[in-house]
Amino acid sequence: MIEREPCRTTGADPAADEAADEASVPLGVLLADPSLGLRQVAGPAEDRRIGTVGTTEIEDPTPYLVGGELLLTAGVRLPQDADGVDTYVAQVVAAGVAALGFGVAPVHEEVPAALIAACDRHGLPLLRLPRHTPFVAVGRATYAAIAEARNRDLKTISRAQSALASAAARPDALQAVLTQLSTHTGTWAVLFDGQGNELFRAGRRPPEPAPGRLRDLAVRTTARTAARPATGRAAGGPPPPAAAADHHDGVHLTVHTLPGADGTTTPLALGQAAATAPSLVHRQVTSTATVLLALLTSPRHALSTDSHGVGALVRLMLGATPAEVAPALVPSEHPAHDHWVVVHGRQDPRGPARAPRPGADPAQLAALGTALGTPYVHIDGPALRALVPGAPGTRAAAPAQAGALGWTLGFSSPSPADELPRADAQAGQALQRAIAAGAAAVVHEATAPAVHSLVPPAAAREFARARFAAFDGAGTPGGSVLLGTLRTWLTFHGSWDRTATELQVHRNTVRHRMTRVADLLGADLQDPAVRMELWFALEWHSGEGDG
Repeated sequence: MIEREPCRTTGADPAADEAADEASVPLGVLLADPSLGLRQVAGPAEDRRIGTVGTTEIEDPTPYLVGGELLLTAGVRLPQDADGVDTYVAQVVAAGVAALGFGVAPVHEEVPAALIAACDRHGLPLLRLPRHTPFVAVGRATYAAIAEARNRDLKTISRAQSALASAAARPDALQAVLTQLSTHTGTWAVLFDGQGNELFRAGRRPPEPAPGRLRDLAVRTTARTAARPATGRAAGGPPPPAAAADHHDGVHLTVHTLPGADGTTTPLALGQAAATAPSLVHRQVTSTATVLLALLTSPRHALSTDSHGVGALVRLMLGATPAEVAPALVPSEHPAHDHWVVVHGRQDPRGPARAPRPGADPAQLAALGTALGTPYVHIDGPALRALVPGAPGTRAAAPAQAGALGWTLGFSSPSPADELPRADAQAGQALQRAIAAGAAAVVHEATAPAVHSLVPPAAAREFARARFAAFDGAGTPGGSVLLGTLRTWLTFHGSWDRTATELQVHRNTVRHRMTRVADLLGADLQDPAVRMELWFALEWHSGEGDG
């Protein structure tokens, strides 16, 4: 049999599932890790990508392979003759193994010459594992490198989404969004109408026939989308968006349609041409850009029906304070004009439905805004923040509809605009309590003075900084990840399973991280007094307990 270490990825939608399939690391990263001491002794020098690590000591492991593995073996049952070794290598190559790792000792003192020759013949990279490198160390290094790469991707996506959002606020919003999309994906980006006319474009135009093929793909896709019957959607409503892809002469073409304004309008289409296949970053950034373009081309935006919100945004960007522009965002019929409830939300994996990623499902996003009673909702992956008009001296209401959409929510007390940072902290604390209690929503309650108020803010911050100073130089997975794991673990009162579910990692990963936390802190995490101290330190470290 083959044993694999668990490798969990986050994701609650098809795009995230594709990302899980792509989770891999270049073989060169492992070869460059001095702690492993790996050395390639056969096969091509090309930098294969490793998606998982498996170990096997059976004659024919192919029934247990999925492709992309770094397959590790000590040669316990390796065939003794050259023909048998050649057959073994041919089988694992046919099964899609990316590379073979051979551990010397205790069975073989050195990599067999027949295995080296077979790997050279079949084009399979062969790595020599020294005596001091256990197989599990290779697996840990692989999954740590994959996690680090994923974290870089998420940061890249976040920066790109921020740039796209800023571009959408410019006077030349359509061109600005396309320019940012091209910059962050390395593509030629074009906005087509239903007849294939290039309305806006950005990036380096590829040589023909790529532009013509992209135009034809956009025309076919928009025509097919517009011709769909109304079955499955509201009669007379806009046709649902669609996507299509093509590959020709090393150029990858993709098209995403934008929702039409009504049932008779042919949707626009966003086309992209790139020299490489779409990556996770490419797909996520394109998804955000598609939604922004759909909003920017909607009649609501074109007619500036949200003039109050637009005016407030203009004033804010030109230097006005939140307190000065907040009244313009509150509907005139609302009794309060200067107080807001901040809402924090997290996707509930146990809920009946999934909340959308940015732009993934505008209809569900609108339903969430309706349930909260506000258009001011920002969704960032599995998290949301919202601003809801609230009356002073009242208690925020937690709508049941929001929970039905698959969210766990935390609500602040109504606060004036100049105290929104404090309300933001209240909402975050309320969300943590909701998650810990398994409740759909928790509303912040004003209580008697807490321990936080007994410690001067500056002293509290200094204590937290000193307490977690050991995390500054922590290795993989990084100090911020370890702190986040500690907070979640404390939130769930030390439950491994609930922490693993919340973080969407394997429970053994949680145990490994918490062991690392305990070592860095030099503390017994089973001691209730230690847990209490660390909880306060975490609150002060994030600034939530200030004041």
